[in-house]
Amino acid sequence: MGKQPVRMKAVIYALSPFQQKIMTGLWNDLTGKIHHKISENWISAALLITPVVGTYTYAQQYKENEKLSHRY
Repeated sequence: MGKQPVRMKAVIYALSPFQQKIMTGLWNDLTGKIHHKISENWISAALLITPVVGTYTYAQQYKENEKLSHRY
């Protein structure tokens, strides 16, 4: 009664480069998710967007005034 060798099959997990559906849940109904987040947190969104838009507008106005300053 000797030991009989048993063949074991190895299981290898891999992602196919042709069918990778890892992040599909992120892109489903993206506009609805964004609308939901903004409608729930509109105060935070306004507090974030207002300084960014204000700074951009100020910079554009300053740049335009610099361009036109030699005309006066």
